[in-house]
Amino acid sequence: MFDLPAGAAFIINRLNEHGHQAYVVGGCVRDSLLGIAPKDWDICTSALPEEMQRIFRDQHVVETGLKHGTLTVVLEHVPYEVTTFRVDGEYTDHRHPDEVRFVQDVREDLARRDFTVNAMAYHPETGLVDAFGGQEDLAVGIIRCVGEAERRFDEDALRILRALRFASTYCFAIEEETAAAVHSLKETLADVAAERIRVEVAKLLCGKGAGDILRTYHDVIGQVIPQVKPMVGFEQHTPFHKYDVWEHTIRAVEAAPATEVLRLTMLLHDSGKPAAFTMDEKGVGHAYGHHKISAEIADEVLTALRVDNATHDRVRLLVECHDWPLSTERTLLKRRLHKFGEEALWQLIEVQRADAMGKGTVTEAEVEARMDGIRAALAELIASQPCVTLKDLAVRGGDLMAAGLKGKAIGVCLEHLLTEVMAERLENQRDTLLEAAAQWKMEEQG
Repeated sequence: MFDLPAGAAFIINRLNEHGHQAYVVGGCVRDSLLGIAPKDWDICTSALPEEMQRIFRDQHVVETGLKHGTLTVVLEHVPYEVTTFRVDGEYTDHRHPDEVRFVQDVREDLARRDFTVNAMAYHPETGLVDAFGGQEDLAVGIIRCVGEAERRFDEDALRILRALRFASTYCFAIEEETAAAVHSLKETLADVAAERIRVEVAKLLCGKGAGDILRTYHDVIGQVIPQVKPMVGFEQHTPFHKYDVWEHTIRAVEAAPATEVLRLTMLLHDSGKPAAFTMDEKGVGHAYGHHKISAEIADEVLTALRVDNATHDRVRLLVECHDWPLSTERTLLKRRLHKFGEEALWQLIEVQRADAMGKGTVTEAEVEARMDGIRAALAELIASQPCVTLKDLAVRGGDLMAAGLKGKAIGVCLEHLLTEVMAERLENQRDTLLEAAAQWKMEEQG
């Protein structure tokens, strides 16, 4: 169950040899008990920071946060955070303790932590320290605060999103009192930095239980992404959709591959529908132009969350173009390759699959059959190495200059040739293209 890496075992043994207690703690214990390989191994100890510095003076040590009792020991290029047992003082900013007090009892340290499943420590010889029922909560799938939930969240508002994230990641339920505090204290999330919110939202959206969290805690999601609020309960009044906008969105998120780009895209792809909504004389709803409004909303959300430029640009593109027609038709797929590039086009296929899955008006088998056909056609097209960009053309600007074209006319002609090649009205052969360029020059320039 516990397979400590050599570095963690070394640190624990070294601290023990110098008369100090030491345990692996927190997420690595939780994941080990769940049979999941931990990404990081954190260690807590009775040794004070200055003692740790002496004990590991022959190792690469980074003074990560000595004020809070933390330093990082780097072994074989792997960092291990080592922190002195501590209890926290007041949290006047709803994020960080104003001061900490170092203690000698690991149970006091565990008592300050957020959730019972994260408040366990383990020593390879003495075993598990579980003073708050974390192992039991893991077994039944419960996220529960250590101690009083409102106090835990009032100390650090980010814990509200962490509760949702853990519940989503592990498909756990949130214990009743903890859930009540999540709802009642959601406004304190205003004190949390956007970058931290972005990380938790991304992990939440990519969790296996994201759908249940979005349904149950839409008020909390709306606190950090207020642009989703109009979608909740907004009826579409169309035979093409079985669900309201929010439920459709949730189902589309669930159907998308669990990547930040695709799940953010599905969260925001129909965010413009409430603003674009109209109803005709027959009582049928329409949302003409909602893709453009959704893209503008996506811009607002991604900017507010401080999302990196590459993710921002890709999500905005996919949101704005999420309903562009796709088919197995070769020339249409060429145009889409030209517009999106290979990676984004594969993502657009996944977006349209998830969108269709979320409508509730077509069967999963029908959606998969259609998308499988498009995937196969695109794979075949890519294998043929089609000409879909200017660099793929068999002629260059210098060739057209030699043929008598000048200035802007060279670029315009190249774009014309590319369009004709993609439409398969011209072969991508040098002589053919030069002849077509000469014809274009004669018709356009006389």
